[in-house]
Amino acid sequence: MSNSHRTLPPLNALRAFEAAGRHLNFRAAADELFVTQGAVAQQVRMLEEHIGFPLFQRLPRGVALTSQGSVYFAEVTRAFKILDKATAQLLREPKTVTISVTPTFATKLLLPRLSALTAAAPDVELRTVATESVADFDRDQVDIAVRLTRPPFPAAFDTQLLFKQTLVAVASPHLMVNRELPISLEALQEMPLLHDSHHHWPRFFGTTGKLPGTVFNQTALALDAALAGQGVAIACQAFVQADLNAGRLVQVSESTLTVDPDYYLVRKKSSSSSSTVDAVWNWCVTHLALA
Repeated sequence: MSNSHRTLPPLNALRAFEAAGRHLNFRAAADELFVTQGAVAQQVRMLEEHIGFPLFQRLPRGVALTSQGSVYFAEVTRAFKILDKATAQLLREPKTVTISVTPTFATKLLLPRLSALTAAAPDVELRTVATESVADFDRDQVDIAVRLTRPPFPAAFDTQLLFKQTLVAVASPHLMVNRELPISLEALQEMPLLHDSHHHWPRFFGTTGKLPGTVFNQTALALDAALAGQGVAIACQAFVQADLNAGRLVQVSESTLTVDPDYYLVRKKSSSSSSTVDAVWNWCVTHLALA
């Protein structure tokens, strides 16, 4: 296999040459590189032997670049500047934090606050994985997750309670325009019900029977249908509070239902703490915890 870099001299020799070429003095170059003057001279001789011609004229005091050395020095200096710029850009790249949340949590809580998180941690590139599946921290390379879970927790994880699941029935005010709120559970059961994959309506009404209505596979979709005036949805109050405050939804019944498990912020404990992950974690605890 051919080596495309076979003509490149050793990097240490190039560093010694570049420093000596700037200072035109082996001792000054040695001081900069924290080596001896003899080590600089040896590296320069090695480079000259590698390329086959002298780079410096040795003078009684210091050195001077030969004509070929001057041309080579300009190119080596340019190469080092390119490497320096590439390294600086790499170090300035945003640090990535991956957070796994449910689609409803992403839509109703995280995304509306994303600009605030970006302002609080401008160097963080947040990657959001919105899925109903439970993420594997190692396999999926997830740093932080929001999970429906309950104690006790494995010792390998940090956890923070965000909020409990307090369920409320909500609908568009346009759907309820001719009704006096709140309505009774009996009247509510006659309304078009919007179901999601959690199937909380029977427990809300205290029944085990099947209830009619439209079924969605995600709570976020059921809430979108409610916002469009297509029926009454049941959801965790944390997910609908902003819509209730803005008047886009109304709570149609005084009845509420608190169910297990609760929403927790979860991450794996690590011996090497990441300031970037810590910043996102602390922001989530401060701005998303409603417990």
